[in-house]
Amino acid sequence: MLALKEFNTSYLKEIWLDGFSHQEPEWAKWNAPYYKDYKPYASFTSFKNSPVSNYLLSDSCKCVVVDEKAVGMVSKNWIDKSTRWLEIGIVIYNPNFWHGGLGTKALKVWAKEIFTSYPDLEHIGLTTWSGNLRMMHLAEKIGFKKEAQIRRVRYFQGTYFDSMKYGILRTEWEKLYH
Repeated sequence: MLALKEFNTSYLKEIWLDGFSHQEPEWAKWNAPYYKDYKPYASFTSFKNSPVSNYLLSDSCKCVVVDEKAVGMVSKNWIDKSTRWLEIGIVIYNPNFWHGGLGTKALKVWAKEIFTSYPDLEHIGLTTWSGNLRMMHLAEKIGFKKEAQIRRVRYFQGTYFDSMKYGILRTEWEKLYH
């Protein structure tokens, strides 16, 4: 059973083990790898005291939990709060939970929660890169439309990729899911 929950110490430890205790975890190859900002943490204590942990514990994130096991996170980030421009994201750190529809379910639950929590919000955005075909497919699968494609702005491993921007309006969401 899938749930989005506030992070706690137990969930943080599972996320550290799956996502931040290895030198080159699989998820980091897909989640904006061109920034080269992934850092492994040798101990849970060092992870718990890190900026990553602080972010996960903030009100910007929730833990993706499957049968009481922490497997990932969803996030919300204000591009411009004064104009109500918000984007969401998702990372499933444990690759054993990829390819089964979990990301689709989690992002749908998260988008619904965002629209419910912010009744004046008219749009939810999501940005990825053209190297992450699964994320582009997931966005479109749940009703997000491609709104922009900024060509050749993500240079990674000798290749240029595009920045892909998706979004959904509240009216579109309600038409699909009410």
